[in-house]
Amino acid sequence: MFEAIYAGAESGGAKPPWDYGAPRPQLVEWAEARGLAGGGREALVVGCGYGADAEFLAMLGFRTTGFDFAPTAIEAARRSHPATEVDYLVADVLDLPRAWRGRFDLVVESLTVQSMPPEQHAVAAHDIAGLVAPGGTLLVLATTREEGVEVTGPPWPLSRPEVEAFADGDLVLRRVERIEGGAWWRAELSRGEAGATA
Repeated sequence: MFEAIYAGAESGGAKPPWDYGAPRPQLVEWAEARGLAGGGREALVVGCGYGADAEFLAMLGFRTTGFDFAPTAIEAARRSHPATEVDYLVADVLDLPRAWRGRFDLVVESLTVQSMPPEQHAVAAHDIAGLVAPGGTLLVLATTREEGVEVTGPPWPLSRPEVEAFADGDLVLRRVERIEGGAWWRAELSRGEAGATA
């Protein structure tokens, strides 16, 4: 489905509905509030699409990797940012490279899990959580769904328990906010040291 949408956009069709065309404001606001600076640490953007969030993190000084399931999205990201230092790769959130486990100081997941069928949410959240390095941070951005409310997707917005499901072992949920008038979740999790953030 995702490849077909990106391929259609490349052929002159509608752009993907989740493409903001710039770094996601919910990410930018979070980064600015923390004075986020990469300092050469590693960051990963899950489901990076055309690369706006990945380029934003690279600009902040992170050695950034962006991956997407759709090869056309990755080709377009590389073409759109010809001088980029971001490493753009094709990968499947349900079958991620083993070398990525526990590697990244900052992982940004924005709208990817909710684009997948609900029966895959828990597995995808577990896989994403496993990417966070000791002392690292996971930022989750998703649209909200009240618990018990059925949705015919895609997308399938996340309930609070689904957001909390990203917590895994010593990856601890530090903060969950409902923002944008309650329409979005912004959750921050960190691994290892108490209070550690990117």
